[in-house]
Amino acid sequence: MSAVLLPGAVPTAPPPPTPPIFGLRLATGLAGVLLAVLVSGLNENITKVALADIRGAMGIARDDASWLVALYAAASVSAMAFAPWCSVTFSLRRLTAAAIIVCMAAGVLCPFAPNLSVLIVLRVVQGAAGGALPPMLMTVALRFLPPNIKLYGLGGYALSATFGPSLGTPLAAFWTEYLGWQWAFWQVVPGSIVALLMVSWGLPQDPLRLERFRQFDWRGLLLGLPAISMLVVGLLQGERLAWFASPLICVLLGGGAVLLVLFLINEWSHPLPFFKLQLLSRRNLSHALLTLGGVLFVLLAVILIPSSYLAQVHAYRPLQTAPVMLMVALPQLIALPLVAALCNLRAVDCRWVLAIGLALLALSCMLGARMSPDWIRTHFYLLQAVQIFAQPMAVIPLLLLATTGLAPQDGPFASAWFNTIKGMSAVVATGVLDALITRRNHFHSTVLSERLGNLPAAVDMAGLGPGLSARMHAQVVTLTSSDLYLIVAAIALAMILIIPILPTRVYPPRAA
Repeated sequence: MSAVLLPGAVPTAPPPPTPPIFGLRLATGLAGVLLAVLVSGLNENITKVALADIRGAMGIARDDASWLVALYAAASVSAMAFAPWCSVTFSLRRLTAAAIIVCMAAGVLCPFAPNLSVLIVLRVVQGAAGGALPPMLMTVALRFLPPNIKLYGLGGYALSATFGPSLGTPLAAFWTEYLGWQWAFWQVVPGSIVALLMVSWGLPQDPLRLERFRQFDWRGLLLGLPAISMLVVGLLQGERLAWFASPLICVLLGGGAVLLVLFLINEWSHPLPFFKLQLLSRRNLSHALLTLGGVLFVLLAVILIPSSYLAQVHAYRPLQTAPVMLMVALPQLIALPLVAALCNLRAVDCRWVLAIGLALLALSCMLGARMSPDWIRTHFYLLQAVQIFAQPMAVIPLLLLATTGLAPQDGPFASAWFNTIKGMSAVVATGVLDALITRRNHFHSTVLSERLGNLPAAVDMAGLGPGLSARMHAQVVTLTSSDLYLIVAAIALAMILIIPILPTRVYPPRAA
């Protein structure tokens, strides 16, 4: 006998389906989502590294090409914020499969774009599809994995922060050097096809929950989407347009900040928000989000500094820089499970695993600060070797702190917070590093020029060598790189100082 709905009563959501038993099918689905996330992340990094080849082949000016990167990132970060809500409404499998298909289709079409405007539209669409995938991976891991292996699934998510970015340079070098610039876009196809088959077979099909549209947060969407997009574009274009000397940057950053505040005010009181601000009262989640921003700054810097130095001082192409990146990327496939196994022990306090990981990152950067213009690729191997375990030790404990003790219904909200902060942190780090590089380059150039100008008149400037300009450039790049290493080391050490204050002890899920 069906229940009678009394007048004025609010219809309740159907009870959640019984979680399926974890086995080969679910493991295949989870692996498919992980593969899709890695392919999407590699797509973003590869096209950045291969941007010079793409510009040359398609006749795109440097300034115009910068919009390709900025608008892709804006679409990607925005999708990270709103995808968890959509996954509950339309189902994980539908949304993941749709994102994979759209990301792959846009990648196939990009080399055939007749002009820059069409290419930008395709990249924005691909960015939105790619940005929707990382929240799906975290949601799947939190929802379906048994407690005793949940941390290993989250370790797979950590690959997107450690393995993927380091692998971008080697793969970009391979595609552009041997197969052609088009493969910087087409490389998403093989992995996407495999991921789509695995997801379609492995993930269970949830029912549609279109009743959620009755409480859809339209105001939040109209405030949050432009807020995130404006801030991302403003941060990525800020250095090129001289920051607040540009009216456009003032509008983007100022207007984006105002809209973001209004968006957060709206989310606080909305019955079905995209972001649940009340979750920030959890000390461990707040600490994990704060530290995540610093960790991603460090991880981005330790990729940027050696690759930029080798390219500017020794004219290395990406193919020649690839071994330095592979030194960290490939061992992650072993280091990440080992660190996850360590954190999965009840006797191990993940806060101190985090502290040791941050200390190792700081050590690696302090070793790098001793660099000289004579450094070549082999000099960076020791620094990279230190980071093999340092990177997963700095990421996996954050995932454990952020997700332990979450109620099942809070999983999508935690995923939205974690992935949006992850995306925004990478953008902020890029903008800050660009600004720091410019300022330190100008400072060291000025100091060295003044020292040359103050030499005694009897000194023959021609006698200093025909390559004086090149030697000065190498010295400026080296000093700037050393400064960046010291700044990054200081950030890593500062994050250690807050560990005894903010987070509380948590135990791995298997100990519950």
